[in-house]
Amino acid sequence: MTIPDQDRKFHREVIGLVPAGGQATRLAPLPCSKELYPVGFQLAVNGNSPRPKVVCHYLLERMRLAEIAKAYIVLRKGKWDIPAYLGDGQMLDMHLAYLMMRLPLGVPYTLNQAYPFVQDALVALGFPDIIFQPDDAFVHLLARQAATKADVVLGLFPTDQPQTADMVDVGDNGQIRRIFIKPLQTSLRYTWIVAVWTPAFTHFMHEHLAAIQAKGVQDDTGSDCPDRRELFVSDVIQAAINAGLQVEKSLFPNGSYLDIGMPDNLVRAVRNS
Repeated sequence: MTIPDQDRKFHREVIGLVPAGGQATRLAPLPCSKELYPVGFQLAVNGNSPRPKVVCHYLLERMRLAEIAKAYIVLRKGKWDIPAYLGDGQMLDMHLAYLMMRLPLGVPYTLNQAYPFVQDALVALGFPDIIFQPDDAFVHLLARQAATKADVVLGLFPTDQPQTADMVDVGDNGQIRRIFIKPLQTSLRYTWIVAVWTPAFTHFMHEHLAAIQAKGVQDDTGSDCPDRRELFVSDVIQAAINAGLQVEKSLFPNGSYLDIGMPDNLVRAVRNS
C-alpha cells in the first residue's frame, strides 16, 4: 500500500540503533568484543543441535520481535569481530549496517554518527551488552509512543543498584521529570534500559551536541577538559526535558535486566543461561 505524502510522517520507519563503541575495560582481557561474549544457547538453523548465543543477539532478537527489521550498529575502530559475526543480519532476519564512531566522548556522540541515516525515522535504542526481560519491551514502547505521541519513551525497569544506573523520577501525569545519573543515595526505584524516540529528539540531540562542541567544552579528544566526565544519553534526555520535549515512560514493574559489562553480572548471566 502506498502511503499518501500527507500521512507519511505518521507511518515512520522504525530503525534500531545499537552503540557498540565500548572498550570493556571492566572485563578486560577478553578474547572478543563483549557484545559477542557467548551467554546461553540457541538451536542451529537445521534445529538439530544447540549453538552458542552471544550477548547482542538478545537485543537484536527483541527488536525483531517488535517488527524492527533494520538496525545500525556503531562501532569503535578494531571491533571488526562484530560485523564479521553478525554479517548483514540474515541470521536474525534483519538488515544490519555498520557505522564508525568518531568522538570518544560518550554514547550520545556515538549515536549521533547515525544522524544522516535515522533523522526521519522512529529510533529504537538498546544496549548490546544488556540482557532484559520482558522480550516484548520494544512492542510496548512503540505502542506507548503511538498512543501519547511523545518525543521519547523510556522503558523503566526496577533496580537495586542505583549507584550503577540512571534513576528516573516520574511525575503524577506519567511524564518523566528528571533523571539522576548513578546517584549514591536515592529513594527512586526505576532505571531506564531501552528507549524509542521520534525525529524531534534525534534533531535535538544532534543540535545539542553541536552546541557543546561549538562552545569548545570538549574537543575531538576531550583533552581540553580533563576533569569533565563523559556525556551520557541521560544528560541529553534531561536537556530535552528542560527544553520542553515530552518524555514518557513504559513501566515494567516485573521486568529485569543484566548489564554484562560488569563482571558479577556476566557471571550471573552465564550461570542463568
